[in-house]
Amino acid sequence: MKVYFRTRKLAKLFGSERELKRRWGKNMAGKIMRRVAELEYAPNLGVMFTIPGARCHQLKGDRSGQFAVDLVHPFRLVFRPFDDPIPLKEDGGIDVERVTSVEVIEVEDYHG
Repeated sequence: MKVYFRTRKLAKLFGSERELKRRWGKNMAGKIMRRVAELEYAPNLGVMFTIPGARCHQLKGDRSGQFAVDLVHPFRLVFRPFDDPIPLKEDGGIDVERVTSVEVIEVEDYHG
């Protein structure tokens, strides 16, 4: 998939292993880089649901339309489909098998 970032600042941060390590530490930086690489190599969003340990899931409520994958507990990499228009199923849900680009929004612990 094509991976975009919500801001230039975020793209710059995610483009530098050194900066990721400085901000998040070695273990977390490694996990972030792994998840972004998985997003880039997946042909569509549906593949992310099959990657062991990623635990890709769609979010609800005020984060409806967003997805997340696990990083280092309790943090998640949050992203959204970036296709225009977003491919939908007949029932109105997002057709993850046809999503071929995503926008990374943030790294966050949204549970608290």
